[in-house]
This record gives sequence, structure tokens and C-alpha cells, in this order.
Amino acid sequence: MIYVKGQVMARTKRQSIHYVNNADFSAAVVEYVKEVRKAKAKKEQLPIVTDYIAECFLKIAEGLSHKSNFIRYTYREEMVMDAVENCLKAIENYNLETATRTGKPNAFAYFTQITWYAFLRRIAKEKKQQDIKLKYLTSSGLETFIEVEGDTLANTVAQQFVDFLKDRIDKVKASDDAVKEFVKKEKRKKREQKADSDLSEFLQ
Repeated sequence: MIYVKGQVMARTKRQSIHYVNNADFSAAVVEYVKEVRKAKAKKEQLPIVTDYIAECFLKIAEGLSHKSNFIRYTYREEMVMDAVENCLKAIENYNLETATRTGKPNAFAYFTQITWYAFLRRIAKEKKQQDIKLKYLTSSGLETFIEVEGDTLANTVAQQFVDFLKDRIDKVKASDDAVKEFVKKEKRKKREQKADSDLSEFLQ
């Protein structure tokens, strides 16, 4: 609940549905990873991810998918499912020793980042498929298929549609290139940060 000048304002429905308590979630992840380590040490079957953790993965993905960056994509549900799958695969690799500003585990930030990159990969994949389809339409001589003999108005409208498709292809390609460039920059930053960290440890 949010209190403003003596009045109680309830969270929006979307916020309450997708809210994840970082402390509780992080504690659950830490406990699960510890159980995984024990099972691996004893060469036993790995424990199943708890329903609570799985639900948190879904809430994180759903919450992020409703941000302005992603809400308008028609394949938003596929993005969410990709993210949940990626989180389930990555949980075993969660580093319990990772340092944070507060000194406490921050699983929410870790899995939000995994979700973010899962979204970008799905967007890049869908854009690529869309680009292929649009290129096929323009290269297959679309004008000849929609040309109406003797109907000047219909042909004008048809040509406008073809021009629209060509313009759409250029925009999709530009957007796709922007996503790829962003991913490259983020990967480069990670490598540089890791290199700086390793060098600092060496100098110490």
C-alpha cells in the first residue's frame, strides 16, 4: 500500500501481480543453489526448482514485458516464455559469492538481466524472420501480382502499398541493426569490466 497525505492508495493491479520481494526471492534462490551444490558433490539427482522461484521468474518476465520497451511486440508471450526458460537454465550458475553494494544477494537484478537479454534475442530472431518475409515480397515482383489491368486508381493504391512494404523493410533492418549493436556494446562493457576487475586483483 502507498500512503499519501493520510490517504491510502492501492498499488495498480499490474504492479501487485508482478511484484517480487527481492529479499525473499534471493533467499529462496540461495537456498536452492546450496542444495544443488550438495547434490552435485554427492553425485545425486539435482533438486527441482521450487514453485515459488518459478513463479518469481514468471513475474519478473511479465513485469519487464509490460515496460514501454517491450509492451507493443505482438510476440510478447514468446519473449516471456523464453525468459523463464533461460532463468531456469541459469539458476544453477547463480554465484553466491557475487559482491553487491549492500552485501546481500540480489537475485532479482541477476535474473532481470537474464530476462532482458532473452527478450533481445527473441526480438532479433523475430525481426530477422520478418525481414526475410518482406524481402521475399519485394523480390518476387509483387507489383505484377497486384496490378489491375485498366484500373488506374487500383494500380495507384497497389503501388502505394508496395512502397509502404519497401519502406517497412528498411525500418525493420535499421531496428535490427540497432538491437545487434546494443548487444555488442553490452558484451564489450562486460569484457572490459571483467578485465579491470582481474587487473585490480592482480595489482593487489
